[in-house]
Amino acid sequence: MLKKYLSIFLAALVALLVALPAKAVCPVCTIAVGACVGLARWLKIDDTISGLWIGGLVVSMIVWTLSWFNTKKWRFWGREVLVVVFYYASIIIPFYYKDFIGHPLNKCGGVDKLLLGMIVGSAGFLAGMIIHHFLKKYHSGRVYFSFQKVILPLIPLMILSAVFYFITKN
Repeated sequence: MLKKYLSIFLAALVALLVALPAKAVCPVCTIAVGACVGLARWLKIDDTISGLWIGGLVVSMIVWTLSWFNTKKWRFWGREVLVVVFYYASIIIPFYYKDFIGHPLNKCGGVDKLLLGMIVGSAGFLAGMIIHHFLKKYHSGRVYFSFQKVILPLIPLMILSAVFYFITKN
């Protein structure tokens, strides 16, 4: 059994190392996120922690897409809502049909652990982005330190991962 998982992991690692960059964002990310959830479950990482990082990834993809729309000058009514619904649906619906979400024994406070993590992770990542923009605005458009734009959204995810680790550890 371990040999099977090891060979699958090594094949995936080789594929990642030799793969060409993909032009599509959503299907590739959905598959990658699904594979990471499977790997996280195999490594016994709680679904709330996996969900935190998935939520952060989804918010990041939403921001990238909306920024790309702005550079292409694609402005239409409801585009923000459409992009948000599209990305969350493209992650949640496959997870639901593959039974990653919806198992009756995988709940925390009556909410599915993976879904709870995605909600909290999305909020945490968004809070980090807002803090970055706030600090940059009040520092004459300059960052306080290198990679501030990257680090500030990740800090809430790291803190929340530690919090959920201690909440959910047996």
